[in-house]
Amino acid sequence: MIHFDFLWALIALPLPLLVYWLPAKKQVQAAPLRMPTIIKGIQTPEFAPEKKKSSILILSLTWLLLVLASTQPQWLGESVNVPTEGREMMIAVDLSGSMQVEDMSLNGRSVNRLDMLKQLLGEFIARRSGDRLGLILFADDAYMQTPMTFDRKTVQQMLDETVLGLVGKKTAIGDAIALAVKRFDEKKESNRVLLLLTDGQNTAGKITPDQALELAVAKNITIYTIGIGADVMVQNSLFGARRVNPSSDLDEESLQRLADETGGYYFRARASEDMSEIYQLLDALEPVEQEQQQMRPLTALFHWPLGLALLISLLTLLTKSISNGRFFLNKKAATGVTD
Repeated sequence: MIHFDFLWALIALPLPLLVYWLPAKKQVQAAPLRMPTIIKGIQTPEFAPEKKKSSILILSLTWLLLVLASTQPQWLGESVNVPTEGREMMIAVDLSGSMQVEDMSLNGRSVNRLDMLKQLLGEFIARRSGDRLGLILFADDAYMQTPMTFDRKTVQQMLDETVLGLVGKKTAIGDAIALAVKRFDEKKESNRVLLLLTDGQNTAGKITPDQALELAVAKNITIYTIGIGADVMVQNSLFGARRVNPSSDLDEESLQRLADETGGYYFRARASEDMSEIYQLLDALEPVEQEQQQMRPLTALFHWPLGLALLISLLTLLTKSISNGRFFLNKKAATGVTD
């Protein structure tokens, strides 16, 4: 529907009539300013009555459009739900070299840890419609890939475009936590949550996990940690098949401490099925905000009547100028005057 911000501006509509009804001056004086051709033509005696009526109609329409534009018309769109209480969830994803280990299965095929994480984490992101999400990638260093936003599609896209080796091969867990703490908005009413996904231990970075933990506790940030990697994997070699533990470098003790001291939980994902269950538990622990306010977007429309009034004025002046040129040419031809 259409809404007018300054509907009272319509009182200006009859102003031309007041000017028209003003008493004429007894003594005609030369106009100090040059009048537009269309107005001058109305006041000349030889002006045809039909042309005078059409000019008055054009002037009236132009004035109506100008007054309509001054009322600030706006289109009131459909209601859109807006969360009343914001939850800020930062997702930190490990891109170290060990994430290329193919010890996970997805839809019946063997995949590496990052591919499994992209698929299942993407589904989790799609469900977080009431949260502001951010994405951090870390390996040798930690980088902010997506700042806090309600645009879940962008976060998903940036996650899908990540590749191994993008930010190095080591694991800077402390830097990832510190960067998340720094990027959280200072809002008392928001629940600040960090979801940390890794398959190793801290081997790089300028800040240790313990130092980063102190910052997170001071800023009242809840950390949920997920350790990724299978316990057993069969490797084929020249000496035959052997069973190995691909998650021997996973520092579960440190991840458990990060979660416990911030009020979060540590989860162990040994397979894609475990990861799906973890995301469901996270949905229960940090439910999406249900209480919402409604807002109706406004789209300004004043430029339409304003532009139409300008177009009518320009076309009228152009037409009048062409007509006057033809009139003078015909008059010269009739009197026999030549240049």
